[in-house]
Amino acid sequence: MPYRRTPRVQQRLDSSRESIVAAAVAQLAECGYGGCSVAAVAERAEVAVGTVYRHFPTKAELIVRVFRQVVSREVEAVREAAAGIGDPAERVVAVFETFAERALKAPRLAYALLAEPVDAAIDAERLQFRRVFRDVVAEHVATGVRAGVLPAQDAAVTAAALVGAAAEVLIGPLTSGGSADVVELGTFVVRSLGGSDVRNA
Repeated sequence: MPYRRTPRVQQRLDSSRESIVAAAVAQLAECGYGGCSVAAVAERAEVAVGTVYRHFPTKAELIVRVFRQVVSREVEAVREAAAGIGDPAERVVAVFETFAERALKAPRLAYALLAEPVDAAIDAERLQFRRVFRDVVAEHVATGVRAGVLPAQDAAVTAAALVGAAAEVLIGPLTSGGSADVVELGTFVVRSLGGSDVRNA
C-alpha cells in the first residue's frame, strides 16, 4: 500500500518549501544568480543543504521556481498599474514605467531576470518571462488598434519589440545604479506605437 502523507506532514513540507523559495528570492535580490548557491540559500532559510535538494534536486529547478514566483508578482503589478487608465497607449506606457520603477528598486533581482548569464533551463524561463510581458502589452496595443486610436500594426510584434527594447534600456541602469536612461522610456514607447506624444506636444 503506497505511503500517504498526513495533512500535517504535507503542511510542514509546504512550509519548508515556501521558506526555501523566499530565501532564494532574497539571496538572488542581494547577490544575483552567481551568488545564489544552494548552500547560501540553505543558510538563509536556516535549513540543511540536503533539505533544499529534497525539494529542488538542482539549483536550476530552484531558480526556475523563483523566476515564476517573481514574474507572477511583476505581471500582477503592471496589470494593476494599467487597469485604471483609459487610453491604450497610456496603458502600455504604464506597464513599462511600472516595471522599470520596480526593477530599479531591486536591481540585482531585475538584472538576474533580464540579462545575467544563467543555465539553459533558466534562460528558457527568461524567454517565457518576456512572452508573458509581451502578451500583456499586446493586449493593450490590439485594443488601441481596434478602437482606431493607434495605427494598424501587428500587436504581438510591436509588443515583443518594445519588451526587448525596454530590457536593453534597463541593463545599464541596473548595473550602474543610474536611472537617466529610463526617463525617456515612456516617450519612446508612445512614439513606437505611433501614438501622440502628449508629453512633448
